[in-house]
Amino acid sequence: MNRRGPGLLGAMARTAVVAGTASAVSGRVQQHQQEKFTERETEQIAPEPQMRQQAAAPPADDLINQLERLGELKKQGVLTDAEFAAQKNRLLAE
Repeated sequence: MNRRGPGLLGAMARTAVVAGTASAVSGRVQQHQQEKFTERETEQIAPEPQMRQQAAAPPADDLINQLERLGELKKQGVLTDAEFAAQKNRLLAE
């Protein structure tokens, strides 16, 4: 029997266990970081539902300005009556 210690095979086995544990921990850390990154990215892309509703509906002043601009374009002859009506309906439907 060898009295000098575990020998080369024992040292290799210990190294393999340490390396395997480090690899497993590293993989879990990377997975956790990826999940956090994805969560933050999703938060930045998808605004709060309330914010989306505000962005979809123009403020009253903006709506009035757009309607006045349409009226000016119609008066100048740039828009026909039908085009004016269609654009006005589109703005009011938003």
